[in-house]
Amino acid sequence: MANPNIVNVTTIYGGNASWNLTNTLTTTLLTISAEVIVKVNTILCANVDGTNDAQLDLFIAGLGTTVTGVTGTGLATTTYIAKTVNVPADDILVVVDKPFYMMEGDILKGGASTSGDLDLLMSYEVINDA
Repeated sequence: MANPNIVNVTTIYGGNASWNLTNTLTTTLLTISAEVIVKVNTILCANVDGTNDAQLDLFIAGLGTTVTGVTGTGLATTTYIAKTVNVPADDILVVVDKPFYMMEGDILKGGASTSGDLDLLMSYEVINDA
């Protein structure tokens, strides 16, 4: 797996993605392609159920690699961003408000305790050095 060089990028595209989460907690939401890294700027979760709370699970699978010049020891291959975090009825949870990078091959997965109750919105930038 290559480590894209963000100094010599060919394109940077901003984007948004959204999902109405199912109760399958390991659903693949987003997979990062080769020669690309994604700068995740914000992740918001809205509970669209007017009566019931719901819990959010959100994690990145495929981790365990480091960038050039850094050596990690005992790196996790799966890291949770949110684990059974309660989102009250008719409320919004700010899951991520500080940027982080997803490397090529990383997979964003997640789900809700109740199918259809949680909407997830992600704002990001796709940085391509191909």
